[in-house]
Amino acid sequence: MALSQAAYALESALGHSGSAITAQDVTNPSLTPGAGDDTETMQALVWAGKNSVKMVTAKKPVVIEPRDVILKVTGSTVCGSDLHLLHGAIVEMKKGDILGHEFCGVIDSMGADAGRTGLNKGDRVVASFQIACGDCYYCKQKLSSQCEKTNANTLEDAMYGGRTAGMFGYSHFTGGFAGGQAEYVRVPCGDVNLLKLPDDVPDEKGLYLSDVIATSWNCVVDTGVKEGDTVAIWGAGPIGQMCVDFSFMNGAKRVIVIDSNWRLDYIKERHPKTELIDFKNLPKGTSVVRRLKEMCDGRGPDVALECVAGEYTKGWAHWFEMQMGLETDTSEIVNEMIESVKNYGRCGITGVYAGYTNHFNIGSLMERGIRLIGNGQAPVHLYWEKLLKMIQDGSIDPLKMVSHRVDISQMDQVYYKFEKKEDGMQKVFVQTKFSQPPCAGSPVLTKY
Repeated sequence: MALSQAAYALESALGHSGSAITAQDVTNPSLTPGAGDDTETMQALVWAGKNSVKMVTAKKPVVIEPRDVILKVTGSTVCGSDLHLLHGAIVEMKKGDILGHEFCGVIDSMGADAGRTGLNKGDRVVASFQIACGDCYYCKQKLSSQCEKTNANTLEDAMYGGRTAGMFGYSHFTGGFAGGQAEYVRVPCGDVNLLKLPDDVPDEKGLYLSDVIATSWNCVVDTGVKEGDTVAIWGAGPIGQMCVDFSFMNGAKRVIVIDSNWRLDYIKERHPKTELIDFKNLPKGTSVVRRLKEMCDGRGPDVALECVAGEYTKGWAHWFEMQMGLETDTSEIVNEMIESVKNYGRCGITGVYAGYTNHFNIGSLMERGIRLIGNGQAPVHLYWEKLLKMIQDGSIDPLKMVSHRVDISQMDQVYYKFEKKEDGMQKVFVQTKFSQPPCAGSPVLTKY
């Protein structure tokens, strides 16, 4: 095991289980940790140690660089990938880190150069979850998730052979930027990382251009779903739901979703054409692979889309190895995908895989000509203008995946309920004191 792999696996397995968080621990991590307005405070959700988050009072962020924008947050949400942070599965989390990578808001203040693309104080905007500089090799191609200038983390570079862009609220592994699960947030390079929202797109729809909509679209188009394909999707959460819509939109003739529990019912209600596999209730001796072959003329689906992540084990062997720090991600779902698709099939990975895995079926991949595609962190900038127009014309309705509206003061409780899949919780809309009244179709406010 390489040194960087061993260090990563050990920290991932052990997590950060030190003493309880205190007020002194709370910073506003960004390019300048601790920078903030001592005269004004805000509510924010912070990481408080492994399996613990907490609502705190923190400093309001201030403009540091000329291209900075300070937003009054009017909407945020919880993503399945936030749970990897909660569990300590992503390294270099620090107590007091403000979480949240999906948010929208109103411009409160700006640096001297932030208006160069037409932004003005008072504009309604949505932020990209990744932070792009706008000028590097990747940014010039709108491949914003791979920006070369906004994440100087050396561990990520050593592990991956390259770095991703900086990301909001997603550990110091991706730059250490404060997130948007707060009442205010600083947006570096705001001139390129904010998209204006038109009046006909309410926050409850525009918010999800931050991540989930672009990520789902990228999963489908990057894996190459085309006319006549049969598509199998692992995971019935918000990303899986949107991938159902986008697969049909790109010509799929059949979509099969694999998961368990009430989320399959949620999918069926909103996407009646979808076929379902409850992997926990298959007949004895029948695997997911075998069931998919039976459903697809013995050959299997054309395309497999992974919308789950590598943190969640199904069998005891991978669970044991992950507990011992011998791997960081399980290969079980990826192996199911590779073995399920027809020869020369395509497999796309969109769920978060953070490090290394064991027992990977490389033989099937090679011998059967399977295309395994890491969809990467979706390049939001490449898609969000197109997807905004699709919201405007009704081609997509983000509210289909939104099950709850909650207040930011209860966000710590929302994390734990989301983790346990309680209350039928799928995507949530988190309001703040700056939010507008609910739009038509928004869930009513839930109080815990």
